[in-house]
Amino acid sequence: MQNHLIEVRVVQKAVEAVDICSLELASVSGEPLPAFSAGAHIDVHFGGFVRQYSLCNNPSERHRYQVAVLREPTSRGGSAAIHDGLSPQQTLKISAPRNHFSLQQGVAHSLLLAAGVGITPIVCMAERLASSGMPFSMHYCTRSRERTAFRRRIEQSAFADAVSFHFDEDGPQHQLDLAAVLQAMPAGTHLYTCGPAGFLGHVLQTAREHGWPEDRLHHEYFSAAPSVLPQGAFEVCIASTGQRHLVAAGESVVQALAREGIAVPVSCGQGVCGTCLTRVLEGVPDHRDMFLTSQEQSRNDQFTPCCSRAHSASLTLDL
Repeated sequence: MQNHLIEVRVVQKAVEAVDICSLELASVSGEPLPAFSAGAHIDVHFGGFVRQYSLCNNPSERHRYQVAVLREPTSRGGSAAIHDGLSPQQTLKISAPRNHFSLQQGVAHSLLLAAGVGITPIVCMAERLASSGMPFSMHYCTRSRERTAFRRRIEQSAFADAVSFHFDEDGPQHQLDLAAVLQAMPAGTHLYTCGPAGFLGHVLQTAREHGWPEDRLHHEYFSAAPSVLPQGAFEVCIASTGQRHLVAAGESVVQALAREGIAVPVSCGQGVCGTCLTRVLEGVPDHRDMFLTSQEQSRNDQFTPCCSRAHSASLTLDL
């Protein structure tokens, strides 16, 4: 979304780990930044790219936002632009924070699981839970110590005893025994996890196999898994007008509608953030998103038109 962007200055840029840098951002106007809660993310507009990054500083801080950026080996340009082309004192524009990954209230225990740069919303959650006196356990998996962002910050925190690190370089015996961790959690524990698609898939599948209900599983992908669009085209019907529009093979619903002058708010373009979530009145979506839970997808009453398609010949959308 392009509206209500905030101009910020890069106050500090620091190396947090191999291929991970952090940015401290402050409002150019000097006004307090919009409030946010643990798990929130912002859109960062820079170099012609728009990318989503989780906020990882304390939500009580209104004078700054902190994000961490992984240099993606298969970067589409955004992470490389920030790592190589962004310097302290430069300005850029950001969106107000949005949160699709918030902590639940009144939870007896929380289990936080992070892999790689997925630590960014998780460390913010840990600090929030610790400051509120809420019990939690945290496991952080990375390839090596030198690739572990915010390791010193966590080790020196008041909640360090609640955190277990798992480094691939230490061998299989030190890897996360997820089944054992899940079985050891108190009844009613809520699980929060963020990381690469393979890690999240493993965590969520294992939790479901151990009987964890969907309403206690909370996750956020920091990038979407690559997908191959099917060859077939389909139609979308706009409920308010009855007009039908063809979605050609290889283009998204958002692109097809934009061609007809129908704008759908979109941010990530990958089915990660949920900005474009649209109600489906008729038809069966082919869900390609990382935002909806499997239970929500099974209802087939909403979908993400930025990446999802159709199993049926047409979809009627509440637009």
